[in-house]
Amino acid sequence: MHKLHCRRHSDNRLSNTLSTPLCNSDEIEDPGSRGFEIKHGRNQLSLFVVHRDDVFTAFINRCPHTGVNLEWQEDRFLDMDNMYIQCATHDALFETDSGLCIAGPCVGQSLQPVTIEIIDGVIHVDPASTTHE
Repeated sequence: MHKLHCRRHSDNRLSNTLSTPLCNSDEIEDPGSRGFEIKHGRNQLSLFVVHRDDVFTAFINRCPHTGVNLEWQEDRFLDMDNMYIQCATHDALFETDSGLCIAGPCVGQSLQPVTIEIIDGVIHVDPASTTHE
C-alpha cells in the first residue's frame, strides 16, 4: 500500500523531476478533487488530485477493474460523503490516501499513484511517476 502525502516547499527551486505545474493548491477545496490532462512525451495522461483533511494525493484516472475514467461529473471523484474516491461505473470505493479499493469488484487492488509536490502554493506533478503498468 502506497501512502502519498505530497511535500510542501516554500522556495523557488523546483525539484529536477517535478516540473509540470497543475494548479494552485487553494483551487481544490478540502474535501475536494480535480482532474487534469497532461502531456507526457507523445501521450496524454489523465490524472486527478484529491484534497482531504489538508492532505493532497494524486492518482492516474483509471479504474483498476475496467480501465475506465473514475469521475461521475467533471472534477467529481469523491463519493457523496467526500470520504472515498468512487468509480462512477461500478461504484467501487477507494481510500483517498492510498488508492486501495475497499468495496466493489476490484477489492484489494489500488489506483496507480502519482507523485506530486506543492512548491510555493502550486501543485506540481512528476510525469515520470505516471508510467503505466
